[in-house]
Amino acid sequence: MWADIRENRLLLLFIFYFNHMVGGHIRYSIPEEMKKGSFIGNVAQDLGLDLKRLRSGRAQIVTGENIQYTELKTDKGILVVNEKIDREQLCGDVTPCSFSFEVILENPMELHQITVEITDINDHSPTFKRNSINFEISEIANTGSRFPLTSAEDPDVGLNGLREYFLTENDNFVLKQNSNADGKKYAEMVLQKPLDRETNPHLSLKLIAVDGGSPQRSGTVNINVTVLDANDNAPVFNQSVYKVNVIENAPRDTYITTVNASDADFGSNSIVTYYFSDLNSGLSDLFLIDEKTGVISITGSIDYEKDKKYELRVEGKDQGGLTDSSKVIIEVNDVNDNAPTISVMSFTSPVSEDSPPGTTIGIINVKDLDSGDNGQVNCRIEQNAPFKIKSNLRNYYTLVTDTVLDRESVPDYNITVVATDAGMPPLSTKRTFHLKVSDVNDNSPVFSQGVYNAFVAENNSPGVSLLTVRAKDSDENLNARISYILEDTNMGGFSVSEYVSVNAESGMIHAVRSFDYEQIKRLVFAVKAQDGGSPPLSSNVTVKILIQDQNDNPPQVLYPVQTGGSLVAEMVPRSADVGYLVTKVVAVDVDSGQNAWLSYKLQKATDRALFEVGLQNGEIRTIRQVTDKDAVKQRLTVIVEDNGQPSRSATVIVNVAVADSFPEVLSEFTDFTHDKEYNDNLTFYLVLALAVVSFLFITCLVVIISVKIYRWRQSRILYHSNLPVIPYYPPRYSDTLGTGTLQHVYNYEVCRTTDSRKSDCKFGRAGSQNVLIMDPSSTGTMQRIQNEKSILDEPDSPLEVSCNTQSVLLMQTLFLSTIVNCNK
Repeated sequence: MWADIRENRLLLLFIFYFNHMVGGHIRYSIPEEMKKGSFIGNVAQDLGLDLKRLRSGRAQIVTGENIQYTELKTDKGILVVNEKIDREQLCGDVTPCSFSFEVILENPMELHQITVEITDINDHSPTFKRNSINFEISEIANTGSRFPLTSAEDPDVGLNGLREYFLTENDNFVLKQNSNADGKKYAEMVLQKPLDRETNPHLSLKLIAVDGGSPQRSGTVNINVTVLDANDNAPVFNQSVYKVNVIENAPRDTYITTVNASDADFGSNSIVTYYFSDLNSGLSDLFLIDEKTGVISITGSIDYEKDKKYELRVEGKDQGGLTDSSKVIIEVNDVNDNAPTISVMSFTSPVSEDSPPGTTIGIINVKDLDSGDNGQVNCRIEQNAPFKIKSNLRNYYTLVTDTVLDRESVPDYNITVVATDAGMPPLSTKRTFHLKVSDVNDNSPVFSQGVYNAFVAENNSPGVSLLTVRAKDSDENLNARISYILEDTNMGGFSVSEYVSVNAESGMIHAVRSFDYEQIKRLVFAVKAQDGGSPPLSSNVTVKILIQDQNDNPPQVLYPVQTGGSLVAEMVPRSADVGYLVTKVVAVDVDSGQNAWLSYKLQKATDRALFEVGLQNGEIRTIRQVTDKDAVKQRLTVIVEDNGQPSRSATVIVNVAVADSFPEVLSEFTDFTHDKEYNDNLTFYLVLALAVVSFLFITCLVVIISVKIYRWRQSRILYHSNLPVIPYYPPRYSDTLGTGTLQHVYNYEVCRTTDSRKSDCKFGRAGSQNVLIMDPSSTGTMQRIQNEKSILDEPDSPLEVSCNTQSVLLMQTLFLSTIVNCNK
């Protein structure tokens, strides 16, 4: 940017240096806020230039401003607005407002100056810097008082600038407008009529400022005038004479009447003070007036027989010393001025809730100092309560229960006894007795629910909280203290306490053990809530714990059965069509719900393009026509997955024989060896068996040598002693069949072939149609083929070994040799 400015300045210096070149000056006037691209003037026409000259001379605008407000269209020779122009932003309140720039042409070089004047438009309204103007003016302010007002601001100039002010119509103020030395107008508010706070304490006016533009714009500010009070009003009593009646012997501080004087002023000027103006010494002991409220009360004893009427003079004075007066006439009435008195002789509280009706709870004595009818007293219970009052002797009354009490319904009573005399008007006295009802254990605990249900996932941690049972007892204290007890019942041959436990205090039920959904699916038992009363009361609730299944069991393959020593092969003829059912993988999952939903997938296969497995049913079918090129031996690995989260799976290997005849199958499956995993497992078991047999052999040798040494030592002892030698034979060492010490002969069957490395010990049996079960290491041995007419048999070679105690070493050697040969 600085490089461009520097270039422009050098260009201007160069232009001024060649001042003798052709030059011209033109001036345009446009209003502000014109849109970009608006026409300003025809530069080519005004300068007398040809459009070709503008293009050949590479006419351009040179300005020293950061913002280029104009643009020269050389193809049309016109000057247009390049940026929207705000006169107030460009020149402020300076008039006239203009800016200049130069148009430069080359070959030959020409310089023309252009000045653009920006005229104002009425695009701003007069505005006040404050939202409101507040004045506090006393109601005794003099007429003609001036109150200056805030001036408005209008960025426009000339006719569009601020013109005058207006004040909304009112009865008290007029507006006067003035101008400063710089010509700026301002306004003042002049009081033309005195204010009266009692008539109108607040005034709300509006000051309006308008400009001279077209259309005309205006601005408004609120004027709030608060009228301050002056003490120009005296207090005035609302009555000139107050007449009241008072009974004789009225108690101290008895209210008589209230005098009231109002003052139209405000604030402290409206505060009125009351006092007695002509109170002599005799009446000052009987009556008292509150100087702030005007309440007149009794301070002494009033007796009708002494004075029947009293006259008091009351004055009211405000803070300014203005006063008013009134008269109070008090008439004394002779009435029944002695109320009955109630004395408590005895009262029993608390009373048991199982007390029978008619139980005495209190005795009272009632007296009235009046005579005649005014001394006749009647007693009653005020509220509707299960009690009644009886009169036994003169002035004595007995308070008894009327019905059976229930502490759970009402734990206590406020019994109000009212004694009323027969005077006119009658006088009465009330006495309240607070009676508490003591509790007895007459309510059993009540559970909040009839049946509690809870869910817990199997394989939970022992001690986990299952749910909390809650019971309430309407009794109190020890009678309401509840203990929770688990009712002992049998579930599946076990006590329920072996499954769950309950906290005696809180009622929280915990799992004692981890649950297995496959063994038990729900627990139903009872919990007893027993209170601490004597005798205790209890209630039972049924609790049902539903055990939710988790996917903790993998699928189990039922068919085909995976055998260790024999191969199970499904036979598929080469003439099988597409969709031929080879076999079906059958699996089960002991879980429930979606955890037991099984899906079958083909994991590995000798030829994946030949077979497919049904996702839901596990059926293995051909997906194309079997050809002669397909291998006879086909090995499929099927994975069975459940739908649990996370899922569990099992894998089964299915051997398929693609052949039309059994000899072909037998020739192909002759060299079918065990898989590496089976051989590895077999090697491990052989090593383990060898180690166990060696250990047993060494143990037997140690035992035999120990027995021999022991017998030798015994014979030596007997030889050196004089005792007769008695031969001893253990019961199982008696002669059997004349030879040896064993009771039985043990037979071992061993399957042998011409090749000792391809021997086996057992034969399996076919489980379904078209299934071949064969010895994978033999060349011509097959136990059975179902649904075939020709059966190939090869006789077994039994090996019988008879052992005795003298051939232990030989037996071990033969046994190990047999195991090794059978499992190679």
